[in-house]
Amino acid sequence: MLDRPVESRPPSNERKPQLRTPAPVATPIEPEGLTVTALLAALRRRRFVLFLCTLLFPIAAFIAAKELTPRFTATSTVMFEPTDYQASELQSILRDETTTDAVLASQVDVIRSLSVARRIVRQYDLTDREEFSWWVREAKRPEQLLYRIQDGIARRIATLSPDLADLIAPEAPVPRPNPERAEISAAEALRDKILVTVVRNSRVLTIAATTEDAQLSTDIANMASELYISDQLESKFNAVRRANDWLDGRVAQLRKELQTTESRIADLRSRSGLTRGVSAGLGTEQVSKINADLIDARNQLASAEARLSAARRGGGADLTALGASNLTGSRAARDDARREVERLQATLGSNHPDVRAARSRLAEAERNVSGETGRVVQALDAEARAARARVSSLEDALRTQEGLLNQSSGAEIQVAALERDADAARSLLRAVLERSQQTVSQTAIEKPDARVLSPATVPGRPSFPKIPLFVAAATILGVLFGLLVIWFLEQADSTIRSGDEVRSALGLPCLALVPMLKRGLLGRHKVEDYVVRKPLSPFSESMRTLRAALWLGSEPPRVVVITAARPGEGKTTTSVALARSAAMNGERVLLIDCDVRQPALGRVFRCEGAPGVTDLLLGQALLERIIRRDHLSSLDYIPAGAAEIHSLGLFMSEAMAGLLDRVRRDYDLIILDAPPALAMADARVVARLADATLLCVKWRDTPRSVVRNSLGLLEEAHARVIGAALTQVDAKVHGRSGYADAEVYHPRYGGYFRE
Repeated sequence: MLDRPVESRPPSNERKPQLRTPAPVATPIEPEGLTVTALLAALRRRRFVLFLCTLLFPIAAFIAAKELTPRFTATSTVMFEPTDYQASELQSILRDETTTDAVLASQVDVIRSLSVARRIVRQYDLTDREEFSWWVREAKRPEQLLYRIQDGIARRIATLSPDLADLIAPEAPVPRPNPERAEISAAEALRDKILVTVVRNSRVLTIAATTEDAQLSTDIANMASELYISDQLESKFNAVRRANDWLDGRVAQLRKELQTTESRIADLRSRSGLTRGVSAGLGTEQVSKINADLIDARNQLASAEARLSAARRGGGADLTALGASNLTGSRAARDDARREVERLQATLGSNHPDVRAARSRLAEAERNVSGETGRVVQALDAEARAARARVSSLEDALRTQEGLLNQSSGAEIQVAALERDADAARSLLRAVLERSQQTVSQTAIEKPDARVLSPATVPGRPSFPKIPLFVAAATILGVLFGLLVIWFLEQADSTIRSGDEVRSALGLPCLALVPMLKRGLLGRHKVEDYVVRKPLSPFSESMRTLRAALWLGSEPPRVVVITAARPGEGKTTTSVALARSAAMNGERVLLIDCDVRQPALGRVFRCEGAPGVTDLLLGQALLERIIRRDHLSSLDYIPAGAAEIHSLGLFMSEAMAGLLDRVRRDYDLIILDAPPALAMADARVVARLADATLLCVKWRDTPRSVVRNSLGLLEEAHARVIGAALTQVDAKVHGRSGYADAEVYHPRYGGYFRE
């Protein structure tokens, strides 16, 4: 049933209200920044982006890892144990320095040396393996599809343009290098696949070889360990051999020098007459012997002269001691004869013949004693002369020998110096011979400075790619990338998504969140009719919330303009729903369509072409004829009327102000459905005449800059913008957003609403 015109109401006795003073310029509230709550809310809103990135990245990593060529790593461990040597002369040649980080680092370089790699290449013929030889890959390049396609195209074009064919033709495969260069190149490639590391705080070296063949990796790791140890042992053997050669040469040199010195000593002795005695030179020993003999001869001379002197003094006992053996008998006979004479004289007298005979015997005995004493003195004198001659002879010999010794003293000094050199050479020769024997013995017990702790075994699974690790890393990367995308989307999203953002971006209160009515929920009803058909629905409650927000102000407005920044914001739906909701609450409500260019009330209320506000302002219709009644509620409304290009002048006329003054007396709430503020100047003029202006903002659609621009235009027109309403809010999405005003869509409030 079509809406019908209503009779004009009698004038009210209420006093005409004055125009409201313009509201102060709204100051946007700066957001507090990215808080944990805001971050969690953003993750909650964009969780599907995060889930998608977290799911896609691991899948892509798994597929890529399956396409990669697997590589196997075999590891052997070696213990570095330097050996100490006993031969002190060889320590500088053979003994390693104290184990330090630098020593261990040098061992790492030794294992990864080019010489070791080249021997491994020769051992396993790696120059023919594609993994180590680029020329093998080059030889296979003509078999690739891309190469054949380029070559075929070049052949076809060659007949037309040889230069163009040369540009298109693929490069010819590089020929195989010479064997020496090929071996070096393969060895360098092998070195890149061998990793030698030192176990922390130890002398253990790990040798890891990574190739595409598990068995080859094992063989290379074990071969590198064996070559490292054998090279150490070989280097020690070489050092010992060099030391033995040096010692043998030194022994021969010392022997030759000793022979030369001894020959010079013998030649000098022979030329100087220096004969070696038992303990000294022969001349020295002769001088010593002559001195000893001279001393003995002088002692004998002194003894002989002493005996001679004693004999000359006539001492009988002395003569007997001097060796006169017959003198004793003679003296005994003389003494007997003297006693006989004295006895006979005493008894017979001096002239007795017996006395005279006794005296004759006494004289004979004295003659015998005198003769014997003379012989002894002569013998002692001869002995003294002989001793004196011997002393003189020895003194002459001593002087002669000392002269000869003085003449050969220079040669003796030279001989002594040569003998000292010879002794030193003999000592050094003995020491070198001893060390040479020790070095020869060392060769038999030599051992390397390293040993294998554990040989490499064939790996059971590839070391690359590690699919679980790849997937885990890709998952983490996906999460990080998802977070980055969420951050970018949040930063790029300049729309308004909650009441908090309305306050922070526009400095206006958010008076209501108007939910979006999806087609499945509407059924056969229209959006504008839903507030009447479903009075207990969340949509209807949002209209009541909006009306309460308008009424609860310090000066409840009677004339309210509802506008938006741009078309499609839901301002007309909000206007109709708010007007009907207020009318259903028992208020006298008038809805006026001020959007002359694109009128919507005629379509909503099915009164297209009916006279309206423009006809009234032009004086072509009466107010009582253009006011119509809603067929679903007690709402009165005035359609836009005929389209008029000069509508701005109509709204700026006294007739528009008079219209508003007149309807103020008859209605509790007058709602003006104005055009978008950015599109039409009509909205600013109408907003200037109203008590309050409500700005409709489409949820997660209208950019903040557009809303700010429209708000600035309204403020420049001194419109009293009292707040904003977020329209077409997806209740389900907003309920998961994490914003504070999304609480109203929580299922716990479901008992309060009826759809």
